[in-house]
Amino acid sequence: MEYTYDEVISFIEEEDVKFVRLAFRDAYGVQKNLSIMSSEINKAFKDGIPVSTREIAGFTDCPYASLYLKPDPDTMAILPWRPDSGKVLRMFCDMYTPEGEEYISDTRAILIDAVKEAEAQGIEFRFGNETEFYLFRRDDNGDPTNVPYDNAGYMDIAPLDKCENVRREMCLTIERMGLRPERSHHERGPGQNEIDFHYAKPLKAADQMTTFKMVVSTLADRYGLNADFSPMPLKGKPGNGYHINIYATDKEEKDVVKYVAAGIIDKIREMTVFLNPSEASYARLGNSSAPDKVNWSSKGEAELIYIETFNGRTKVELRSPDASCNPYLVYALLIRAGLYGINNKLNLPEELSESAMHLPSSIKEASKLAIESEFVNSFVPKGIIEEYTM
Repeated sequence: MEYTYDEVISFIEEEDVKFVRLAFRDAYGVQKNLSIMSSEINKAFKDGIPVSTREIAGFTDCPYASLYLKPDPDTMAILPWRPDSGKVLRMFCDMYTPEGEEYISDTRAILIDAVKEAEAQGIEFRFGNETEFYLFRRDDNGDPTNVPYDNAGYMDIAPLDKCENVRREMCLTIERMGLRPERSHHERGPGQNEIDFHYAKPLKAADQMTTFKMVVSTLADRYGLNADFSPMPLKGKPGNGYHINIYATDKEEKDVVKYVAAGIIDKIREMTVFLNPSEASYARLGNSSAPDKVNWSSKGEAELIYIETFNGRTKVELRSPDASCNPYLVYALLIRAGLYGINNKLNLPEELSESAMHLPSSIKEASKLAIESEFVNSFVPKGIIEEYTM
C-alpha cells in the first residue's frame, strides 16, 4: 500500500496517533529511531528533525553536528503491538544535511541513486527476500541462551515444530504492517525458521527486510524467546542465509536477468565484505549448503547463483549473503553489478565450472578485495568502506 503526505496527516488525526517513530539505519542496516510527538509531524516533513549521528556506525566522520530526518510517507505503518489508544506510527526516513542535500553516506540514499540510474537506462529491478533465523530460549533472568526452542527439522510440523505459532503471528503482524509475506516453514536446524517475501521494488524490499527483522525480534521477545539472525549461531548446525531473489527487465519488459547474474559473478568477490560483514559469515560459507565458489547452476544445490525459468520468467537467486548485511547497500551493489553485466552484455561462465574461483575465505581477504576494487570505490562512500574494512 502506498501513502501520501496528506493521507499520513489524515491518518494521524483520525486514528489517535500520539507518537511517530522516525526510523533510520547505521552503516550495517541496523535500525535506529527517534520518536516525536504527532504534533511535530509537519515540521518533520517540511524541515526534518535534527539528530546527532556521530556515535552511530558509519557516521563517525560526519562533518555536521546534526543531520535531518525527513520521513517517507509511503513507508507509514502502525506498530501493532503498541496500544490501540495513543497509537505509534513508524516511517522510514531519509537523511539530509543542513543545506537540504541528501547525505551521501546514508545507505538508503545510495540505493535510491542506484535505482535512479537503472531507471534512466530503462531497467527495472525487483528483489525478494528469503531469510533464516533461529529461535532460542531465554534463561530465568530473561537473558538469551543457545538452547533451541525445538529439535524439529526441515519442514517438520507440530508437535515437533514448536515454532509454528510464533511464525504464524510474525507473518500476520508483518501483513498488518502492509507487507506481503509469501510462505514460512521450519528450516533444517533445531529451532531454525524461514520466512519469505514476494518480490518488490528495491527500496520497498530493503524497507521490508528492515521491518521484518524488527518484527521477528520483537515478537520472539514477547514469547520469551530470542531471535538470532547471525550467520552461524550453533557450531556444527546449518547457518542462517539471506537468499536474495532478483528479477530484472528492460523497457520492452524482456528478461535481462542473466546479464545481471553474469555481472554479479564478475564483481561478487569485490563486494563480498558488504554481503558478509562479520567474521562468522565466513564460517558459514562452504558449510552445509552455503556456497563458497563463484559459480551458478539450475540445480538448486550449493551454488552461488541458482537460475530458474518458470512460466516464461527467469529468476536469479543469490545464496551467499547473510542477514548481518545491510539490504540497502547490498541491493545498491547488486543493481550496479547487474547494470555492468547488462551494459557489457556479459555471458554466464560454464555451469558449475570446475575452474570457478572461491569466495573470500575471511573478512580480511574480503576487505582487501573491496579496498582495491575500482567498482566498489566508484559507488560506496569512503567512510562506509572504512567502516567495513578497518
